Amino acid sequence: MTVEAPPQNIGANASPAPGLRAAKFTDPDWTAKGEKRAVVAPVEFRTLWFNTGTLCNLACEGCYIESSPRNDWLVYLSRDEVRRFLDEAAREHPGIAEIGFTGGEPFMNPDFICMLEDTLSSGFRALVLTNAMRPLRHRRQSLLDLRVEYQDQLSLRVSLDHFTREGHERVRGARSWAPAIDGLKWLSNHGFDIAVAVRFLGPEDEHALREGFAALFDNERIAIDAYDPHRLVLFPEMDAEADIPEITEHCWGILGKNPSDVMCATSRMVIKRKGEAKPVVVSCTLLPYDARFEMGRSLSESKRPVHLNHPHCARFCVLGGASCSA
Repeated sequence: MTVEAPPQNIGANASPAPGLRAAKFTDPDWTAKGEKRAVVAPVEFRTLWFNTGTLCNLACEGCYIESSPRNDWLVYLSRDEVRRFLDEAAREHPGIAEIGFTGGEPFMNPDFICMLEDTLSSGFRALVLTNAMRPLRHRRQSLLDLRVEYQDQLSLRVSLDHFTREGHERVRGARSWAPAIDGLKWLSNHGFDIAVAVRFLGPEDEHALREGFAALFDNERIAIDAYDPHRLVLFPEMDAEADIPEITEHCWGILGKNPSDVMCATSRMVIKRKGEAKPVVVSCTLLPYDARFEMGRSLSESKRPVHLNHPHCARFCVLGGASCSA
């Protein structure tokens, strides 16, 4: 079960997107204009992410990680592999309070419930990114057991790409709306700590999106406040074809931003590439394929500066002002 070719941004010298100038995002230290590239130094880690594998029950349009029922370029992490990093986090990185799980669809990983139990029993909070569809449905009783035992220590963030069936299925595919709403309602009805994640894909501005989702949540009796930015999380569009400015060291002052607020200052993600014997740590959730952002085999090895040498650094984190963490 494999995809025909590796994802577009895999490798040490990934080719730029068609919309970018050829010289952009190629040199780790200098921009195409010859300006010093922005670098983010690590501070105390607060979030540790695990990509449980890129296999997914959906093949969504514009998925930044190209997850699908056929993409296994990031293979399933095992319970023991996750356990090793949880132990390191508890032993050497006391600032880590949140463990995030993403994919693919995490509930497709056969070890996932065990990973969650290990995370929660170790005292960490767990944040799960999911589409809330059939893979989750098969684990409902296990989730209920964890909910009873650990209460709001467990959070789930469900992806919905619009507040209408048509808008959502334009991205997620036909017949994806009803199962997602059913899963979200089930989580809400059983008192789970939940949020919804949305990408800016349509013509609406933030106010219109929040109004539309507020009406949806009210009609479906889903316990989410659409006006709370932590409960309805809006992510910037990740158009790989569009041009984007490079971020220089002077941009922090121009934009009024602090590099310590960027996701890679306080988090890392563990992945396992197909054909490799052991997992590796990468700089963030957005860049699992590009070998330039591989940081080491342990969290301690990974605690070094990140050069913002990828369009996603600009689109999502600096100019988009977004973060995957709760």
